[in-house]
Amino acid sequence: MPARGKHRRPRFNPLTRGVVAAGTGTAALALPILAATSASAAQPAQVAQAAQATQATQAAGKTTSQAEAVTYAVVAGDTLSGIADAHDISGGWQQLYEDNRQTIGDDPGLIRPGLELTVEAADPATSATGTGTGTGTGTGSTNTATATATTTSATTTSATTYADNLDGWIREALDVMAQNGIPGTYDGIHRNIMRESSGNPQAINNWDSNAAAGIPSKGLLQVIDPTFAAYHVSGTVYDPYDPVANIVAACNYAADRYGSIDNVFGAY
Repeated sequence: MPARGKHRRPRFNPLTRGVVAAGTGTAALALPILAATSASAAQPAQVAQAAQATQATQAAGKTTSQAEAVTYAVVAGDTLSGIADAHDISGGWQQLYEDNRQTIGDDPGLIRPGLELTVEAADPATSATGTGTGTGTGTGSTNTATATATTTSATTTSATTYADNLDGWIREALDVMAQNGIPGTYDGIHRNIMRESSGNPQAINNWDSNAAAGIPSKGLLQVIDPTFAAYHVSGTVYDPYDPVANIVAACNYAADRYGSIDNVFGAY
């Protein structure tokens, strides 16, 4: 009888087979899991960095555009010259008028309260300096805050204000005259005012020939009503007792008749 077991297939220990299978399975699964984990960790970081860079770029772009121009709403008493000075506009009131000619119309001396003007910054590059610094993360909020502060500051900056006295009236009148091409200097205006009214805007002459004719001389520069009506400058108050309107009308008349109020040294 043949010996039993010589040609039997080798038997593996069940424990050994389990270990080999488990090891193979673990090895097969471990590599994809590690690879997937690595890829998943890298993708959100890259997306976050890209998003932050985009936000920073957009914020920087907004900062530049906000710093370049603002809208200014005209208030009572404003002049183009005063607004240009307050906002340090390169080119002065003439440039401001050119930028807003369609809004203002043909008369730069006539700007009504509520009119919205586009005010260009003198140097957009300077306005944007410091708002786009830094790279990557953390700059977006800083840029936006800086741009907002710049815009708010420019928008709330008031126009040139004038003292409510003789000095302020003359200075405001000179600004209006400059806008309308009317010659005259501070000294020339002041000298004639002191002679005509001693600086009293309510002064009236009730005893000369004009008064006898029913048209007494009025105001700082003693202007009669017909002359005030003929030489009144649009944009100023239509009232001969208004100090600025009186000065501008009188200087307009003096420019037409004498070349300038500076050339007047007596009754005119």
